[in-house]
Formats: sequence, C-alpha cells, structure tokens
Amino acid sequence: MKVLVTGAGGMLGRDVVLAAANAGHDVVGLGRLELDVTSAEALAAKFELERPDVAINCAAWTDVDGAEDAEEEAMAVNGQGAGNVAAAAAAVGASVVYVSSDYVFDGAKADPYVETDQPAPLSAYGRTKLAGEEATAAANKRHFVVRSSWLFGTGGSNFVETMLRLASTQNEVLVVRDQVGSPTYTWHLAYGLVRLIEGVEFGIHHMAAAGTCSWYDFAREIFEQAKVECLVLSATTEMLGRPAPRPPYSALTSQREHAIELPPWRDGLAAYLSQRSSEKESVA
Repeated sequence: MKVLVTGAGGMLGRDVVLAAANAGHDVVGLGRLELDVTSAEALAAKFELERPDVAINCAAWTDVDGAEDAEEEAMAVNGQGAGNVAAAAAAVGASVVYVSSDYVFDGAKADPYVETDQPAPLSAYGRTKLAGEEATAAANKRHFVVRSSWLFGTGGSNFVETMLRLASTQNEVLVVRDQVGSPTYTWHLAYGLVRLIEGVEFGIHHMAAAGTCSWYDFAREIFEQAKVECLVLSATTEMLGRPAPRPPYSALTSQREHAIELPPWRDGLAAYLSQRSSEKESVA
C-alpha cells in the first residue's frame, strides 16, 4: 500500500513513517514545510501527484495552553486542516486517518471513555480536535478517527523529557495529582495505526496505552525507571493555574470487538527510555 503521512516531521509522524516502512508499505512522509495542511490547493495537487491508498494525518497544533489565545490558528490546523486532508484523500480514492485526543472529553466520567461516549471538550484545543474529527468524517466516508492520550516519544518535546530535564537541575518537581489518563508511547501508537489501515473498520477508534495513572504517578515512575533521584511533590490543577482547562479523568478504552490494544503505559515508558539511551549513544 502507498501511505502518505502529513506532519511527518513531528513526534508521532516520524514514528508512523518508520512503522509503515517497516511493515512494507511505500511511504511518502511530508513535514509542515513540505505540505501545509491549511492549504486545500496544495493538498489537492500533492495527492493528485502521489495518489496514495491511505493518508495518515499527523499534522497538528499540539500546544494546549497556547490554543486558548490562538484558537483560530489552532482550528486552521486541527479543524479545517483535517478536513482538507480528508477531502484531498477522498478525491483520489484514498482512506484517511485522523489522530485525535482524549481532550475531546470533559473528564466527568468515572471510568475509561469508549468510542460511543459523547464528547464535551473543556478547552480550545479540545474543541479544535473535535472539529477535526467532524471535518474528517464529513469529507471522507473511508475515515478512521483515532483518539489517543498523553503522547510521548523521542521525536519531540514531551512530559518524560521535561521531567528528566528538570531533575538534572533541581532535586524536586511539582506535578498535578488530579488529572488521570493513559500515557502513550508514540512508537506503540504508530504500529497500532499501521495495523489499523490494513483493515476497513472505519469510524472512531480509541487507541491508548493500557492502564491509567495521574501525572504525579507518571513522574514518579519516570524517575524510578530512569534511576534518577528527584522528589515528586503533588499539586492540584487549580494550584498550578494553567491557561487551558484539562479533563480530570480522560483514560480511553475501546469497545470494538477487534480493538487494537497497545502495551501498558509502564512498558511504553521503559521502551522510550531504552530508545532514548540508544539514540544518545549513537550520537556520542
């Protein structure tokens, strides 16, 4: 299959390109400078030239707090941009994957969200991701909307790297304890996405790491696995006063009969730290 990946220079996009190539697909990876998803004309021309069988849209505005003051700009990428990619794919007979977020939910549920739960985003970022889901579905009948959670990978800035950086200069960190989700390693998600496109089970899919934890629990596990001495202090979301509201509980699970299940989040963290170490050794 020929697979076109938008946002290929990003943290998830880089892993998707590698995973698709490893699975034997013909892959065209295009970063933001090579293909701007906010330009319907550029997308149409590129898709007509490449004529992929499937497009995996990893292009995204990921600055959750920044979106509060720049919702229009975030919407251009996450909302209208998603619709542009889906439409360009439909025009050449290709299916499309849109990677969405647990932040489309308000976190009021007491157990993991499933695909049929009603979205109710709290933040501008969440609203733009929900708009992208809707635009993708409207523009291309052969669509996969994949919601995931708390992504981390070696191809970009993420919570794990932030914690390790802070621990290198201070002996304690302050982390929220009242937000619970499923930290997901992008390499595991990338392989899940590649498995998904090999089938035709279109529609919404939840695909996040197995298990749940708070950011506080995650930070403690990071330092334990990395063998780093750093005290983790707990705080409430209100205490930290971030611009964008976050869902207090946004773990995801799938109710699909043939759901693609990812490894537990602790396994994802261990794999991330191993990959991180290997990449640093190869550069040294």
